[in-house]
Amino acid sequence: MQLNFWLIFVAGLIPLITGFIWYHPKIFGNAWMRSAGLTEDSLKGGKMGLIFGLTYLFGCILASALMTIVIHQMGFSSALQGDTSAETTAYMKQFFETYGNRFRTFKHGALHGTISGLFIAMPVLGICALFERKNFKYIAIHTGYWMLTMALMGGVLCAYM
Repeated sequence: MQLNFWLIFVAGLIPLITGFIWYHPKIFGNAWMRSAGLTEDSLKGGKMGLIFGLTYLFGCILASALMTIVIHQMGFSSALQGDTSAETTAYMKQFFETYGNRFRTFKHGALHGTISGLFIAMPVLGICALFERKNFKYIAIHTGYWMLTMALMGGVLCAYM
């Protein structure tokens, strides 16, 4: 299985794109600012180039990790990694000819991305929010964002990798 780094770079843009929409004032932006204790004035002082650049970098890192969750064939490959014997090479070739495209749809990747958002992103956000004394609305807004974002990323990675 070949890694497509261009696809990882494209999937890394998804958190920025969904964030522009999700956190728009007409969607969840105002509710998020209230639940986070922020104002439009307090947000104006940030270094937006740095914020967007790091968000993109973190999106690419997330895409790399999410790829191993949404593409089942990655687990098979990693189990045999390092074994370059002719027998293993033939076995892997046969496996990928038979099962290489199984469960490789946008819908399947989106399912696993959504599940990852619910069972990975939500607990991490929830723990941080509890210690930051944030309310349920804060957790719900961010969890919804990450479930949607990871669903889209998972769908793109699974369908096109």
